[in-house]
Amino acid sequence: MINRRDFLKLSALAAPGALSFSDVFAQSDTIQFSCPVPMSGPFAANGKYADMGMKLVLQKYNKVLGKNLNYTAIDTEGKPATAVRKVQEAIEKGTHFFAGGILSSESLAIGKEAEKANSIFVTTAGADEITGSECNRATFRWSVPTFGAIEQTVRPLLEKLPKAKRWYTITPQYVFGDGLLNAAKAIFKEKGIEHVGNSYHSLAEKEFSGYLTNAIAAKPDVLLLLNFGSQSSDALRQAVSFGMKNNMTILMAWASGLEQFEALGADICDGVYFGAQYWHGIDAPFNKEFVQFVNTSLKIDPNYSLAGSYICTKIMLDAMAKANSTDPKAVIAAMEGMKYEGLTGTEEIRKGDHQVIKNYYLLKGKPKSQMRNKNDYADIVSFGKSFLPLDKTMCKLA
Repeated sequence: MINRRDFLKLSALAAPGALSFSDVFAQSDTIQFSCPVPMSGPFAANGKYADMGMKLVLQKYNKVLGKNLNYTAIDTEGKPATAVRKVQEAIEKGTHFFAGGILSSESLAIGKEAEKANSIFVTTAGADEITGSECNRATFRWSVPTFGAIEQTVRPLLEKLPKAKRWYTITPQYVFGDGLLNAAKAIFKEKGIEHVGNSYHSLAEKEFSGYLTNAIAAKPDVLLLLNFGSQSSDALRQAVSFGMKNNMTILMAWASGLEQFEALGADICDGVYFGAQYWHGIDAPFNKEFVQFVNTSLKIDPNYSLAGSYICTKIMLDAMAKANSTDPKAVIAAMEGMKYEGLTGTEEIRKGDHQVIKNYYLLKGKPKSQMRNKNDYADIVSFGKSFLPLDKTMCKLA
């Protein structure tokens, strides 16, 4: 008969998430994590890689404070109501550490549940409200919010293209899209840019030809895509097929990373500008180590969804070690103000709103003939840190 020590050894060797401990004694020796992300629907590719990121970091750490690490994947389907129900079920089973929530609408909902249940939720979603008007003690955000993404893409592109005075936007109609659009409009107003039109679309949209026809008719200098994931890929692919690269500049404010470039191919990406939270070519010591680790472990270069999930989970693991505790309140206290070497260089969690202060990147797609390897799709044009000051965020942590 297998004894408890051997059982726990076998458990540690299994892939995180492969075993679900129902034995109460074993549970006390296990820290349970969960990755609530869309594993089906239009954002399933992002969810798949986020799931890989959490799995990889838990396998690397193996144990924290002498406890085994376990995880479960949660398919939110990109729907806030589904995300809330499944997160509630996970909490009832003893999970208090969550990293995920790729869509802003589901992240806002998950964060509220985490706060109610003495849990922690770290997200890569973009809506300003997450660390702004709807902030809470349980929620942390690694990604730069919509304000910073626009500041680090629209503003530097205007500096590069001073004659680009007419801009057209295509926007998903939910909190994330509105955040990007409002931030862009503020820069347009400041710089005297003519916003010649905007097309809203639903989160279920796949056909963008009607919106693109409207954009062509408006004769913009720049087409600004404010959608995300497969929707931004579909919009860009159709824009290129319409020949729009020939008579205007295209900027995708929030690219979803390497997997998006791979899906689109170099010919479509060539000459297009992309905003990025993460790029595997970032020249930072920890990122170089991370890329090497992923190369060795998975035989791929890391993309944004994988990298974001990895670092979000790592932050919680390191805070547990720092706090010498797995009590969420103690871990939260350890995370507040934490400074560490991250994927984009030195990163810091701002105590007042739980926002990670990090770089955001402007990339430019390069011709296939200039690619040094199969994943060298783009060059980093510029990067920087743009965040609202605390007194402008509307965050009031209790």
